[in-house]
Amino acid sequence: MYTELQARLEGQVLRPGDVGYDQTRSVWNAMIDHHPRLIVRCASVGDVATAVRYARDHDLEIGVRCGGHNITGHAVPDGGLMIDLTALNRVRVDPSRRRAWIQGGALLGSLDRATQAYGLATTAGNVSHTGVGGLTLGGGMGWLARQHGLACDNVVSYELITAAGELVRASATENPDLYWGLRGGGGNFGIVTQFEFRLHPTGTRALSVALDFPLEDAVRVLRGWRDLSLAAPRPATFEASVNAERARVGYVWVGDPQQGRRLLAPLRALGRPVSTEITELSYLELQTRDDSPQGHALRRYWKGHYFSHLDDAAISTMVSHPADDLQPGFSLQAYGGAIADVPDDDSAFSHRGTAFEFVAAARWSDPDQDRARIDAASTFAARLDGFASGAYVNALTDEGAAGVRRAYPTAKLARLVALKDTFDPDNAFHLNHNIAPSQQPVLVSTKSFGH
Repeated sequence: MYTELQARLEGQVLRPGDVGYDQTRSVWNAMIDHHPRLIVRCASVGDVATAVRYARDHDLEIGVRCGGHNITGHAVPDGGLMIDLTALNRVRVDPSRRRAWIQGGALLGSLDRATQAYGLATTAGNVSHTGVGGLTLGGGMGWLARQHGLACDNVVSYELITAAGELVRASATENPDLYWGLRGGGGNFGIVTQFEFRLHPTGTRALSVALDFPLEDAVRVLRGWRDLSLAAPRPATFEASVNAERARVGYVWVGDPQQGRRLLAPLRALGRPVSTEITELSYLELQTRDDSPQGHALRRYWKGHYFSHLDDAAISTMVSHPADDLQPGFSLQAYGGAIADVPDDDSAFSHRGTAFEFVAAARWSDPDQDRARIDAASTFAARLDGFASGAYVNALTDEGAAGVRRAYPTAKLARLVALKDTFDPDNAFHLNHNIAPSQQPVLVSTKSFGH
């Protein structure tokens, strides 16, 4: 098996025990300890096609690894074949056309560094070691989204390997239905080997503002922060977080920091903060400030919601959850602006009317706490179900088909199923937030989340 596959590749096959095997199967969430039978470290697009065909011929479950940030470990098929794209990481920029071509294994940091050399950027996530592919296929929220739309809104074309091992291109004029589905439908339809992005003249500067308040002020401050956010200009993305020690509210401004400072006075008027952080930084520094210095050492779990509006009762419910060492903190990030400019039917990504994204996130190191941490985050988020209006597919964890139904309205999900019937009728690509074909049940990995 191994020698037959290796002979057909430019890249490398890794088996258990080989040098590099354990490092390659390690992902961002340390709870994931899966062992693929084979790992194909692809050196070319042809290797991706070969790996897909081989896995299908030998009935091996397929996982696709780029940044490895999917919290449920979908990249690592236990006993299956992992397709590792990380060597396919080239970025090419044409500043005159404001275009960038990014291979499917590139990280967001590579995209940002290549485009910022020309004072250009496109919407990318807030952690530089996230994979471009996973983020973009699910939608792609970032600090530029209120100005320029989600990452998926800025993709001009995709090139991907289908479940049949064929190279296909999708754009507004070429396979337009597939292009629609790839803009928010996740990795359900193939393995994207190249993204063509539209770039914007963003400059290279940014401003970050954060004010910390005592917990007893959290409800009042969050209500005021919400109101300021809803009236904010598009270069500002308001963010907030609450943990066991403090409530933090603030915003990020991409552009001239002096213009961004105009929002500081009304934020300060919310009360007397215990500390204030006002930082002028480069856009590249902004894009790396939330990186994980711990690497892949921590165990992680989260639950997320979308809110079309954030009423006072929802804020009170968030803040009033019982204090407990196991309870997760939560964060809020504002949507709106250019995200909502795109008609909801124009892409698979849904809930364009979202005002705020909520995430309750926990991270820890002791495996004995796994169950308690997961239960605490789930219980906390469930208290907000009645206020929620959907979910971000990239924030789903172990919700299965119920989570997919939260991420996509019924009519849109039906259209996605039809695409699945066309491009992956056997559900070969099911290690994702799965959109099952009409003739197949939803498939899950042979190992459950967290084991």
